[in-house]
Amino acid sequence: MSTDATDPSTEQPTREISLTINGEDVVADVEPRLKLSDFLRDRRGLYGLRIGCEHGVCGACTVSMDDRIVKSCLVYAVQADRSDLVTVEGLADEGDLHPIQRAYHEDHALQCGFCTSGFVMATRELLAETPDPSDEAIEKGLADNICRCTGYQNIYKAVRRAADYTQARADEEGRMGERDQEDDA
Repeated sequence: MSTDATDPSTEQPTREISLTINGEDVVADVEPRLKLSDFLRDRRGLYGLRIGCEHGVCGACTVSMDDRIVKSCLVYAVQADRSDLVTVEGLADEGDLHPIQRAYHEDHALQCGFCTSGFVMATRELLAETPDPSDEAIEKGLADNICRCTGYQNIYKAVRRAADYTQARADEEGRMGERDQEDDA
């Protein structure tokens, strides 16, 4: 049997998908059964998302799809066709950590780091919906993510710090917009 010959019965059907990942337009052929988590890691080299339980329980594979977080191990890549995806790698701005990433770093909100990207993405959605969350809102907003190392206290502390950072950033952007409008007047 020749190793050069391809057995047509083993070829898997593919489908072309078109999506945006961290601001980059991507077109790819994927098998319908390929999980989004595997596509992002293995085909796009985005190793910030982790594959943990593969049942949607741990949250390590959390990404944003059309401004809503999803467990990428529960989504097929073909389901992300025409979607806008953001992974933890897409949060940094020209090498500067996103305020949420910076808060997690400063508050030591990680031990082994395996779950951190999922928590960061969940925090991003939480703060977009609730800019000044209560402790109860933080607990609820992060409930779909599991950390086996930290005891969660530093994670909650980081979320509160990130809320302060993102509010300060929004306030500064608002002041800059007001100055621009005054300059135009």
